[in-house]
Amino acid sequence: MLQNFKAISLSYKKAPLDIRELIALDETSCRLFLQTLKNFIQASDILVLSTCNRTEVYYNADIDYSKEIVKLLGITKGIDNISQYLDYFTVLNEHDDAVQHLFDVSMGLESQVVGDMQISNQVKHSYQWAADNETAGPFLHRLMHTIFFTNKRVVQETSFRDGAASTSYAAIELIEELTADIIDPKILVVGLGEIGADVCRNLRDAGHKNVKITNRTLAKAKLLAEECDMEVLPFEDIVQGLKEADVIISSVARETPFFTKEMVQRLNVLSFKFFIDLSVPRSVETDVETVPGVLVYNIDTIQNKASEALQRRINSIPQVKEIITESIDQFNDWSKEMMVSPTIHKLKNALETIRQEEMARYMKKLGPKEAKLIDNITKSMMQKVIKLPVLQLKAACKRGEAETLIDLLNDLFDLESQAVDTAE
Repeated sequence: MLQNFKAISLSYKKAPLDIRELIALDETSCRLFLQTLKNFIQASDILVLSTCNRTEVYYNADIDYSKEIVKLLGITKGIDNISQYLDYFTVLNEHDDAVQHLFDVSMGLESQVVGDMQISNQVKHSYQWAADNETAGPFLHRLMHTIFFTNKRVVQETSFRDGAASTSYAAIELIEELTADIIDPKILVVGLGEIGADVCRNLRDAGHKNVKITNRTLAKAKLLAEECDMEVLPFEDIVQGLKEADVIISSVARETPFFTKEMVQRLNVLSFKFFIDLSVPRSVETDVETVPGVLVYNIDTIQNKASEALQRRINSIPQVKEIITESIDQFNDWSKEMMVSPTIHKLKNALETIRQEEMARYMKKLGPKEAKLIDNITKSMMQKVIKLPVLQLKAACKRGEAETLIDLLNDLFDLESQAVDTAE
């Protein structure tokens, strides 16, 4: 099983948003899907990862279960005709390709926003669900901990996670700079298109609690408010919301500015009020900034901030890939050693059987002290005898030549007749 890791992936690279939304799994569905996979396919080390940009399944199996996995996904989601979406999925049946892909996804190399800071936590949650559902074996445990260690190296040794590399991330970073002296700033998000919704999710992830959202379509606001645990402000009450807010984030889609100088003047601003305009065309009139106490930041300001961070991340990609390669090499060494582990244990058992048989012939003639001494001496001898074959086996693994040595040891010591005892 160690060399049969596989993956099936549906991501933003091939699937549009409406397809990704249709197939995406929340935590409850992920846990249910894991159990379904565990019960219906002959696989181990099963991991399910689902975010707004991707839904993926990783597993260890001798055969390709991609079609069965998609069908079971359809059952979990209640989609009768899910086979029509097969072309949106990418199948990775080569062990090395699947391992590489999981590393790249976990580091953020495959994210829409390169170096996405959320993906590492999403991968950790997926791993926890696999552990909880007992679909993670020794291979996946070791793989995931190698990935977490690699992520730590990427954070410490590169600029890959520095700064806000998307418009919505950059907006949150700007808010935190502007409100550094305000305890629990009041934030109002106006307009809940794709970028407005992303901002809400990032505000939630950043720990902002005092957030209200408003939208002309109330139903849309209620859905997002429930997802992000935020308060809905009825659109007709927007003026009162503007008066109370320290920060107004606008992503209103319209041809002419929604926030005018005349409107903002009527708010009677007594302290600083920050407008962050994420709309194109702009939804905050340029003259708004002439109102005393009001500061306006537009999409160019935000995107310049994001572009600088993105460039730093892009410049770090070669270094990140180098770290990933080192980690995969180390993981592959461990995987290869795992292949010879049963032979090592059988060899130990065979030698221990010989030692015990020979000890039994003489134990009756020995006193307790002599028996203890002989037991210690023979154990020490066995450890020294087995040391070289074990080192040679591990070295042969790294060269990809372990099978010949395994066959030789099997013949010399009749290891096939030995039960595998993994206890140390």
